[in-house]
Amino acid sequence: MIENVLKNADVRMKKAVEALNNELSSIRTGRASPALVEHIKIEYQEILTPLIQLASISVPEPKTIIIKPWDRSIINNIDKALLKSDLGLNPTNDGTNIRIAIPPLTEERRKDLIKIVHKRLEESRIHIRNIRRDTVDELKQHEKNKDISQDQNIKATDQLQKLTESYINTINKIGKDKEEEILEI
Repeated sequence: MIENVLKNADVRMKKAVEALNNELSSIRTGRASPALVEHIKIEYQEILTPLIQLASISVPEPKTIIIKPWDRSIINNIDKALLKSDLGLNPTNDGTNIRIAIPPLTEERRKDLIKIVHKRLEESRIHIRNIRRDTVDELKQHEKNKDISQDQNIKATDQLQKLTESYINTINKIGKDKEEEILEI
């Protein structure tokens, strides 16, 4: 029973870290990356659809993204959506492809991006701590119901704390790596 409770907490924490990775991959650095634009919603047949489902996205050079829509009739919709996005990108539409040159980041923009990264990191840490709190409550309930002993609860809570600390350390490392990537010139 304790193993299941701890395993459930581990799975939930792992998903929180994966969500953080996905979120941070969409934050623009000085390098081109398909993850930068693949989540942008494009209006296609009156439905908002992620760009990745409508086009191939490639990075032929470190500072260039090329988008090749499978249906050329939506190229203008893609162009408009990229301009509306908060990424500050300036797409070039040649009728069949969209080329995006990634401009270098200014020092001020780098600082803003780092603030955003820190905010997302803190949100993830809070999420991990909330999972720990829920799991501790679940363990206390099992102890109260006499499913587990007090000693088992204490041991499981210690294991849970170690698990929580390892995920918090993982989040901190992800944040440090992303910060270095943003500050890289």
